[in-house]
Amino acid sequence: MTLYGENSPPADDRPTVQVTAVTWPDAGPEPVTAAAPEEPDGNGPRRPRRVRMLLAAGITGGVLATVAGAGAWAYAGDVPRGTSVLGTELGGRSRADADRELRAELDRRAATLATPLKVTVDGRTADINPADVGLAVDVPATVAAAAEADAHPVSRLVGSRTVEPVVTVDVSRLDDALRKVLGDQAQGMTMPAITYLGTKPKVVQPKPGLALNPQRSAEVVRAGWLAGAPITVPLVETHPATTPEELDRLVSELAKPAVAAPVTLRTSKGSLTVPPAAIAKSLRFSADKTGKLTPAVDVKRLRAALGDKLAAIEVPPKDATMKISGGRPTATEGRSGQQLDAAALSRDLLAVLPKADGREVIGELKPTPPQLTAEKLAGLGIKERVSTFTTRFTGGMASSRSQNIATIARKVDGTVVLPGKTFSLNGHTGERGYAQGYRDAPVILDGKLVPGVGGGTSQFTTTLFNATYYAGLEDVEHKPHSYWFDRYPAVIESTIFWPNLDFKFRNNTEYGVLIDTSYTSSTITVSIWSTKIYDSVKTEYGPRRNVTTPKQIHLTPGPSCIETNGINGFTQDAFRVMKKGGVVVKREKFTWRYDAEPRYVCGPKP
Repeated sequence: MTLYGENSPPADDRPTVQVTAVTWPDAGPEPVTAAAPEEPDGNGPRRPRRVRMLLAAGITGGVLATVAGAGAWAYAGDVPRGTSVLGTELGGRSRADADRELRAELDRRAATLATPLKVTVDGRTADINPADVGLAVDVPATVAAAAEADAHPVSRLVGSRTVEPVVTVDVSRLDDALRKVLGDQAQGMTMPAITYLGTKPKVVQPKPGLALNPQRSAEVVRAGWLAGAPITVPLVETHPATTPEELDRLVSELAKPAVAAPVTLRTSKGSLTVPPAAIAKSLRFSADKTGKLTPAVDVKRLRAALGDKLAAIEVPPKDATMKISGGRPTATEGRSGQQLDAAALSRDLLAVLPKADGREVIGELKPTPPQLTAEKLAGLGIKERVSTFTTRFTGGMASSRSQNIATIARKVDGTVVLPGKTFSLNGHTGERGYAQGYRDAPVILDGKLVPGVGGGTSQFTTTLFNATYYAGLEDVEHKPHSYWFDRYPAVIESTIFWPNLDFKFRNNTEYGVLIDTSYTSSTITVSIWSTKIYDSVKTEYGPRRNVTTPKQIHLTPGPSCIETNGINGFTQDAFRVMKKGGVVVKREKFTWRYDAEPRYVCGPKP
């Protein structure tokens, strides 16, 4: 029994609770202290302090348990609760579920997302199909962004957040589409340039311009696509990378001193002098699309400028050739040459051109193998005649026109076009002038026949075009005559004129193509040898329409006046039909409008 003093509180009739002391790890023995006094709470006696501590611990544990439960709720799923994309709740979901839900929402919006964009560029407006420029929502990237929207525990418990979808676009295709909208309205940069007029540098100063910036355009279109509102794409002021100050420095430190004196080129086979005129023709200042000028010596141009001076030093390689002998293609081996190391010569020349003294370089001669060997040529699949085409001419070989046809035919004979390569007739023959053996003959100039050097080469061009056409090769560039001549098939014919009008075809097969030419006093024939791709290639014509009759025009008599009988004008379609295994595999349409050729009379009106 316990005795209380006179001031002791009334006896407590609540049951006694026994509490076993707990020792926390590493806490050591509990210190001995004086008993803590009891504290009144205003409603009766207070509990002992140890009891109150235990009750507080219990409450804290309850709170922590509640918080832990809320945290588990907040962190359920990969995407934080309250997160939405395009108005769709993705919060609390796994990434896989969020991915499916977002794709379902995009499917529901498919028609809206496919609606053409109303885009304005510099006041010009057009519709652009989203699919044409690669506009799309990147679902995996959007879900990843939603999952990482806010990882803070408290933020995940309360509030909501909207995550913008990750939008992708094909920057190049978008830029092409916007340029079509802009047309020729853009004020492009004036690119810096340094060229030579003789040996005098001619300078074009750089100027800024207003133009589309592909990356900026993509940002604007990505941001505005899902809003469904009209989009205005800005033009951005752009400055060439080479400034006026840098351009002036290039002129004073390189362009002018480069042509101030000759350069001596020394080799193991002798020396030669590179005059300022040859330097001016070979020193090029090329600007990239940003307007940055880079100087370089073009050794190919240098060779052309030096001409015969290099003949005593260099031996050019010769490619293997192929001829038709005994009705089948036969390859003849080429030979190696010995030429200056072009890369080293370009580098070393550029280094001495700014100098006033010591203008001397050493040229290294290196063995140069042919690009095309007989072994490679034999493996190109040139084994059979795929097509042949012949046109007729009058006058015999005494005619200047006939001689021009024979000259260009000899130049092209034996040409091999490798798989995937494009043949250019102008590029192959170069200029066709008096120096190249061509003569004056009638050509069409300003709508009438006049004497001109190289007349008749269009007939060879038409013959070559038809041979490649019936071989099924890809037409890259050709232009029919302005008037129709009955010696040519309508529509399927081509003119040529140096340097503006060219004929090009591409070898779109996996085999080599050999051009074989031959001529008589009245015909020119071109045959294509390769491996056949199609069983047949034929032409189907549509009817002539919009027929016009010629006018009669009187000209002043003289050497330049050539009379004509006049030819009707018309429009016609021609279809190239290619079959393989008896089935049409390709059908191509060619259309041309011929003017009515006037009836020219040399003399005054009666």
